Amino acid sequence: MTLYSFLLLFLLWVCLPNFCCPEILFRRTSVPQQRILGTRVSRTDGKILHRQKRGWMWNQFFLLEEYTGSDYQYVGKLHSDQDKGDGSLKYILSGDGAGTLFIIDEKTGDIHATRRIDREEKAFYTLRAQAINRRTLRPVEPESEFVIKIHDINDNEPTFPEEIYTATVPEMSVVGTSVVQVTATDADDPSYGNSARVIYSILQGQPYFSVEPETGIIRTALPNMNRENREQYQVVIQAKDMGGQMGGLSGTTTVNITLTDVNDNPPRFPQNTIHLRVLESSPVGTAIGSVKATDADTGKNAEVEYRIIDGDGTDMFDIITEKDTQEGIITVKKPLDYESRRLYTLKVEAENTHVDPRFYYLGPFKDTTIVKISIEDVDEPPVFSRSSYLFEVHEDIEVGTIIGTVMARDPDSTSSPIRFSLDRHTDLDRIFNIHSGNGSLYTSKPLDRELSQWHNLTVIAAEINNPKEMTRVAVFVRILDVNDNAPQFAVFYDTFVCENARPGQLIQTISAVDKDDPLGGQKFFFSLAAVNPNFTVQDNEDNTARILTRKNGFNRHEISTYLLPVVISDNDYPIQSSTGTLTIRVCACDGQGNMQSCSAEALLLPAGLSTGALIAILLCIIILLVIVVLFAALKRQRKKEPLILSKEDIRDNIVSYNDEGGGEEDTQAFDIGTLRNPASIEEKKLRRDIIPETLFIPRRTPTAPDNTDVRDFINERLKEHDLDPTAPPYDSLATYAYEGNDSVAESLSSLESGTTEGDQNYDYLREWGPRFNKLAEMYGGGESDKDC
Repeated sequence: MTLYSFLLLFLLWVCLPNFCCPEILFRRTSVPQQRILGTRVSRTDGKILHRQKRGWMWNQFFLLEEYTGSDYQYVGKLHSDQDKGDGSLKYILSGDGAGTLFIIDEKTGDIHATRRIDREEKAFYTLRAQAINRRTLRPVEPESEFVIKIHDINDNEPTFPEEIYTATVPEMSVVGTSVVQVTATDADDPSYGNSARVIYSILQGQPYFSVEPETGIIRTALPNMNRENREQYQVVIQAKDMGGQMGGLSGTTTVNITLTDVNDNPPRFPQNTIHLRVLESSPVGTAIGSVKATDADTGKNAEVEYRIIDGDGTDMFDIITEKDTQEGIITVKKPLDYESRRLYTLKVEAENTHVDPRFYYLGPFKDTTIVKISIEDVDEPPVFSRSSYLFEVHEDIEVGTIIGTVMARDPDSTSSPIRFSLDRHTDLDRIFNIHSGNGSLYTSKPLDRELSQWHNLTVIAAEINNPKEMTRVAVFVRILDVNDNAPQFAVFYDTFVCENARPGQLIQTISAVDKDDPLGGQKFFFSLAAVNPNFTVQDNEDNTARILTRKNGFNRHEISTYLLPVVISDNDYPIQSSTGTLTIRVCACDGQGNMQSCSAEALLLPAGLSTGALIAILLCIIILLVIVVLFAALKRQRKKEPLILSKEDIRDNIVSYNDEGGGEEDTQAFDIGTLRNPASIEEKKLRRDIIPETLFIPRRTPTAPDNTDVRDFINERLKEHDLDPTAPPYDSLATYAYEGNDSVAESLSSLESGTTEGDQNYDYLREWGPRFNKLAEMYGGGESDKDC
């Protein structure tokens, strides 16, 4: 804060009433003799001056915001009439900020503010004061309420809600036209002094704009501001408090102002005369060129409508306004002909569609130009005399007859000769042909209306000097009918007559059709080719006829089928007729005339057994035979024993039971009864992987008595196996899980020889029989494995 600001604040402090010596303000109490007084205390030469009591009291204090002193700011003093000065009373303060922001000396009643106060945070504080007896803590005065109001100082500058404003104003606006209003706010107290009184001024944007000091409304300051000369303006507005006086605080904002367009510029053609060229072969609707008038305005103010207002080509050309590009597109309105006219002149006008009456004085908002269109010659293809041709011809004409002539000419001034031809894609059967020189169409094959009533041909006319220039025309040939087809039966008739038929009974109604189409419609006549004793025909005269019987009863065993020729004739010229034969079967019928059977062989079949039943019976028999064959095959398959090799039959194995029992009494390890009763052992199975040379019958081993020693029993079994030719001669280790005395021969196998130390003598193997000869040869007399 500047020195000037401090001096100003000091002058305000001195000049304002009740500021140099603040006093507390109270309400009157209900007890007139006892009340809390606000005293004004001043110190002069150390003496305390007391004012006399008044009949009224203030009810609020004033406190200056933003106090910058080092001590607490003094607010005021509380004093009660009951206070004798002996310290018996205690002053209590409560309410907003009591004890924190505001503190009171409970003995003297002096109130101080403990910190700086910002009025913008809170403008006033409501407090309650009371005096109580310090000893009894009873109030000696009723509680009084007072307000401490914060006096404002100018410590807030004006601020705008937006840093940058955007505004628009129409160009050519009169002086003083309102553009936009800007408003700044000041947080200071508007009701006290000029701290919040804001004045606006313009710092940038002169002389084009001005601002009202009190309201902040920005207005135009120059007349006829033209957007086409300058469109954007930047204006800086300042807001200053203290009524704009020196020392006030200020803030600024920027306003970007854009001049919007108005229709103050007429359209103008850049040229007075425009030349265009177009080929005479250009079809109707072809765009041949464009014209454009320029307009300095934008948007709808620059929209232009084009029209042809005069000239000798108004009926030959048209103009269309293109909205996107604002151009006038000139198009062909009618076919052009270089030989007829070679130059056209048009007068084209361009006019604004949206005209502002305020700017009529600037001139007419339209312009004209002259458009000259030159027609260029092209080699045109031939032109037929008609757009299409229709020829009618009877189907019975002779081959080579001319059915019509097409005509074409060259529209160019050179008049080149024409050559005619047929487009063979439209006449694949080559029924017609054309004379290339004169365009005469003639037949090259016979015509048949019943095959094709219409022929759609295309004739091509091409210049002889320039064959690429050609024209096509459609020729429709209608074939007229001639009565050249005889009538026939309309459908195939399946006719029968009952054996019990009576004379005059109707058995069939017949009709006919004819491929011809006479102008008077179809009319048919029916008759028999010869007199028939069995049947007759009766014409109904409506293109149908009835077949009637002439005798009583028919026999299908004698004659099962009758053939009846019927003659059908038409009534056109020349008359055509044909003979159709009806096949009439003789059938057995019931009493109502319903057919039951027409075949004579059906009488030989047994009653109640149809062909369908016989087929069903045959199928059942075949299915039963298939089931029997499948059952027999399955049964035979079950009898075959599969070739399964058990693990026990695989030779060259070491069978180790690996079970060390506890002697004869150990029945859990091995069932000793099995050794004593060999009959319970399963019969020996022969090897299936080797074919035995001789089939030996297994011997029955006698049963050993229960008191036989197991050792003797095993020796006997060992001898039997040595002499048994059917026993497998393989080296194996069989442990019977019996712990007896040590064997004299020790181990019977050579597999445990690796666990012994030193050389071993295997000569005793020769004494064990023929089954151990192989082992004796391998180990006897040789070196031990250890020597190897």
